[in-house]
Amino acid sequence: MPPMTALGWFHTVMGVLAIGTAVFTLRRHHMISLINFSGRIYLLITLIVASTALMIYNQGGFGVGHILAVMTLGALGVGALMERRPFLGGFSVYLQTAAYSATVLFHMVPAITDFLRRLPVGDPFVDSLDAPLVRAFHLAFLVLFGLGVLWQWRLLNGRKLVGEEGL
Repeated sequence: MPPMTALGWFHTVMGVLAIGTAVFTLRRHHMISLINFSGRIYLLITLIVASTALMIYNQGGFGVGHILAVMTLGALGVGALMERRPFLGGFSVYLQTAAYSATVLFHMVPAITDFLRRLPVGDPFVDSLDAPLVRAFHLAFLVLFGLGVLWQWRLLNGRKLVGEEGL
């Protein structure tokens, strides 16, 4: 693995902050939303992390990390659109929830991949993106994402308006 640049360190620290903020927001509010402060902070940090990911080219050009950054920006856009202009009626909040939750998945995939490829220093857990351990983590995160979105949608079924609950 190439050494970390200053931009890489900034990106990594912000990514860790984003994941921590997402966990806090999901535990406290059960969904990510622009309505609450922690949701706004998470979405802002996620925007920064995705933007900085597009500037990191130390692994040979446009790659998987860049694709995830573009997907993250798209999910942020869809989530914000559904939250601000719910033109799909009651379905908009479900799409918003899935889109914002997808950003958490998009944080976790490169985070675990980079962790496994860099640590422990000098003898990392894996040496390739195709390693079974990497694939197992990616699959686990995908399953957790799906279950988490279904859980959030189930919670939304009992609510009339998202804003009424102080989210």
